[in-house]
Amino acid sequence: MQLEDGSVVPLETRPLPYGYHRLEVERSGRHETCTVISAPVQAFRRPGAHRSWGVGTQLAALRSARSRSLGDLRDLQSLCTWVGARGGDLVTALPLLPTFNEAPPEPSPYSPVSRLFWSELILDLGDAHRPSERPATLDVTRADAEVRAALAGHQVPDRSHLDEELARYARFRGAQARLGRNWRAWPSQARAGTLEPDHVDDEVERFHLVAQTLVRRQLDDLRKGLDRDGFRLGLDLAVGVHPDGYDPWSRQTLFADGMSVGAPPDEGFPSGQDWGFTPVLPEASRREGHRYLASSIGLQAGLAGVLRVDHIMAWTRLYWIPHGLRLHEGTYVSYPAEESFAILTLESDRNRCEVVGENLGTVPREIDKALPRHRIWGMYLAQFQEWTGKQETAPPTARDMALIGTHDTPTFAGWLAGNDIGERIHYGLLAEQAAPAVREERTWAAYWLAQRLGRPLEDPAALLAELLDWLGRSDSPLVVPWLEDLWLEDHAVNLPGTPSSVRPNWQRPMRRLLDEIFTDPEVDGLTRRLQRTRNP
Repeated sequence: MQLEDGSVVPLETRPLPYGYHRLEVERSGRHETCTVISAPVQAFRRPGAHRSWGVGTQLAALRSARSRSLGDLRDLQSLCTWVGARGGDLVTALPLLPTFNEAPPEPSPYSPVSRLFWSELILDLGDAHRPSERPATLDVTRADAEVRAALAGHQVPDRSHLDEELARYARFRGAQARLGRNWRAWPSQARAGTLEPDHVDDEVERFHLVAQTLVRRQLDDLRKGLDRDGFRLGLDLAVGVHPDGYDPWSRQTLFADGMSVGAPPDEGFPSGQDWGFTPVLPEASRREGHRYLASSIGLQAGLAGVLRVDHIMAWTRLYWIPHGLRLHEGTYVSYPAEESFAILTLESDRNRCEVVGENLGTVPREIDKALPRHRIWGMYLAQFQEWTGKQETAPPTARDMALIGTHDTPTFAGWLAGNDIGERIHYGLLAEQAAPAVREERTWAAYWLAQRLGRPLEDPAALLAELLDWLGRSDSPLVVPWLEDLWLEDHAVNLPGTPSSVRPNWQRPMRRLLDEIFTDPEVDGLTRRLQRTRNP
């Protein structure tokens, strides 16, 4: 086998079994080893016709009468059971990864401490669970204190049963408790990766060992139970990780320190975007056989029945912004897409997990070609369609998961009212002089949507029902409305381009308890109506 650099890999004549293989490579007369990824061309797909539906949600925002300050795995299980009883087979959740919960907190599930571990805040605390009053905001610091108190009496698992990565992660979290969150400011030895006993808070280390052991067990039980019921959990593969997180510290040669990832100015965000995480160096990733990417995908696919790859365009290129430069002064850096797709299809096949790629916005041609080739669904957002009187709006196809909006868009009611436009002006994401044209465009889009669906714009509930019917009748294999749209919530969970410290992104609890949702005849009617359109 000849590689791109001209070196030769001696392969046996029979095909390699699917997996990651270390093989000898001859380079300039020397023998070295390389990683060869043997993977199916196409991602896993369940047999038979696909006409499924489900709902999307933020787990932390779920609340019931039994809940503590954040939603937990028992709340998630209740929602799955309710959706399943109405014929749906999917609940999608935002990333369930660990976040920084101590002051200053970073509640964004898309800015995790690591892509290799789970959030301890989602734990079902069992007998130690204590319900709380409905909070005004989702406070991860308070939730963290609840979990720590509940696990205070737990013994550390037998260390012979702990994997090396978990042990190092727990020590890192213990070191941050003693040395500070910014590991770049640590003493040189600790900064370089060697943690001495006096660097680490023993109690914090113990807590993370216990919490990760328990959450792994609970999530494994959840996947097995959902599989038995023919139900699936949908998860998001976050693009990056917080620069102060475990992954950049533990793999310093893999990350481009001094850089940030974002998006250049465009029509939607004329100021540009800085997403705040440090990019992976593509050649460094290739040299290590993409082990970090494979581990990140494998963790999610092992739990999810459907994995949505956030911003899948990142697999061809990412927009890097050097620290100290303005957002328009960044540049695109290319990534080895086919190698990433091979890992994705391999992990999808291994874990029997279907795959969706978030191909919204400016999509490179190679991504448009790659998704169907690898049997990966794209995304169709009703909010992003051209609702005009010029021509009939095309419905979703069999290649696309269908949604009204996502966690990064206005809710349906908010979109109709144009609530996001005022917010974008307020936070400097949209120039005041551009606002009239944007408002006029939105007004016409809402008008033509109502015309297309044959329902009055003044009746958003009827409009929502008809839109769900229209999506449900389409060829899309998955129709997944955001849960809060079912009662016309008008305030979005997130506004891209704003940090959580400025706008309370990810910090709004659901306005309605699960107990209320499950007994609401209007919500029940919408879900049963969607079931009928999916399975007439």
